Amino acid sequence: MRNRIIIGISILILFAVILFALLTGSTSINVFSLTETARKILFGIRIPRILLGIITGMVLATSGGVLQGMLNNPLAEPYLLGISSGAALGSIIAIIINKIFLMPIFGFLGALLTIILVWQIGKKGKMIQRTQLILAGIIISLFFSAIIALLMSISQRELGQIFSILMGNLGYIFSKSSINILWIMVGISVIGVTLLNIFSNRINILSLGDYTADSLGVDVYKTRQFLFIITSLLVGMVVSFTGIIGFVGLIIPHICRILIGPNNRYLLPMAGILGAGFLVFCDTIARSILVIELPVGVITALFGAPFFVYLLRKKS
Repeated sequence: MRNRIIIGISILILFAVILFALLTGSTSINVFSLTETARKILFGIRIPRILLGIITGMVLATSGGVLQGMLNNPLAEPYLLGISSGAALGSIIAIIINKIFLMPIFGFLGALLTIILVWQIGKKGKMIQRTQLILAGIIISLFFSAIIALLMSISQRELGQIFSILMGNLGYIFSKSSINILWIMVGISVIGVTLLNIFSNRINILSLGDYTADSLGVDVYKTRQFLFIITSLLVGMVVSFTGIIGFVGLIIPHICRILIGPNNRYLLPMAGILGAGFLVFCDTIARSILVIELPVGVITALFGAPFFVYLLRKKS
């Protein structure tokens, strides 16, 4: 009962953050009497941006919770495992070859390639070495970062777009012809996150250890493989539009664990709600705190890094 109340409060907080984001910005909007210009800003820019922030925060936080649970590692998250870097590399390649409309596909392929490489490195027979998996993710992430740096030095004209992907930005402008892509992303995100939540009980069992999970009837290898593919699809899709946004998938599951405990039946849905609210809030700060718009990845890092240091010191 207590956990459901906390989740309910989280939903109210999310709605409050959405309202705050709608009403805050360099151009004020009176939602009760919209002018033609205000209507274009609200429905053409602000609402799509908030939707993109909601699904991105939801995907990153839920994916982080899933990865931490099934690997039983508090540091596991899409960025650390190299999934975000692979998706970013795929998106940057799409930009360089002037196929921007293929960014979601390239982003997913980059994320999928990353997880295949990490999976093969961390696999021993049909068992996954969890520590080796994390180390493989770090190595692959560093390797892809070097490739991105090489592409940046070669493709000077696309530096602005590449920099936006590396720093994280929710300012992607959807035109009338491309707005359907946003709705497709929303649909895929909701379906994917729902699938991850359906596996919450199995993730609970996986967190007990491979041998225990196997003795309880869970196919550890296939379950982890399926969850990796789903998280890669979701993360690759959102990163192709928003770029690399760190700390959301790392700290939000920790906050949820503090508030409602480690049970993934409650942790995963709450992580999705808090992740959405946190990212929309950070983006609102990023676009309104100064005259120029800051990358949202900078704001999440400013919030996330001190909190994570606090967590490390508390556990030590």
